[in-house]
Amino acid sequence: MSRDTPADREESTIQSDGGTAPAHEDVDYLDREVNLLRPSTPFMRDHLKIIWSSFVLWALVVFGPVTLTALAPEMMTVQTPLFGFPLHYFLVSFGAPTGALILAVVYTRYRDALDQKYGIDPDSVESTAPEAGEATAADGGVEQ
Repeated sequence: MSRDTPADREESTIQSDGGTAPAHEDVDYLDREVNLLRPSTPFMRDHLKIIWSSFVLWALVVFGPVTLTALAPEMMTVQTPLFGFPLHYFLVSFGAPTGALILAVVYTRYRDALDQKYGIDPDSVESTAPEAGEATAADGGVEQ
């Protein structure tokens, strides 16, 4: 459990300027607690909105046909005119994976727009990967 200092309480009352200046420049993200139920920065709040809405849509796309088959079997077991498969089979085998892929593309677009809104450039992030030819101590030990 963390203790709030007067500076933390004062900082939490600071309001955004409405998006006219990049909000991430003044925030030290490494000192912030990550909490899915109470995000501490505007970027985290916006990103969680995208994540939760994507999750709900994914659950509907993937589990919707299965649930409809259980609730309305007479409607979902009708043969499709194009392929002759039952509707529930077609929706589960083709619709769910295709819907999940489409949701991944939509998430990527929204995340790119969010990065642009907050002035985050993914190409400017320094890589922590070792240079070519360098060894990595993958076991947590020292290189030999």
